[in-house]
Amino acid sequence: MANELEIELDSNLEVAEPKKFKVLLLNDDYSTMDFVIDVLTKIFRKTVDQATQIMLNIHNNGKEVCGIYTHEIASTKVAQVKTLAREKGFPLKAIMEEE
Repeated sequence: MANELEIELDSNLEVAEPKKFKVLLLNDDYSTMDFVIDVLTKIFRKTVDQATQIMLNIHNNGKEVCGIYTHEIASTKVAQVKTLAREKGFPLKAIMEEE
């Protein structure tokens, strides 16, 4: 005989969506446009056309959203930008803001 397991579910249980965070790249006077496009394609998985448009927005507006993610993913992307920028000798900075 198989044992049956009954589980009572709380019908009032609400599952909240995780908070989302915008990851933004900030303009600086030293990071090359090619490097910013490289970061956007490698870390944020943008197409070259998307990356070019975002790079121009960063250049013209001082910052631009590169993606919206959960906290863990957003903080990982910020760290990846910092690491890659340091490796290549650029001061490019990424920040995250709660959406």
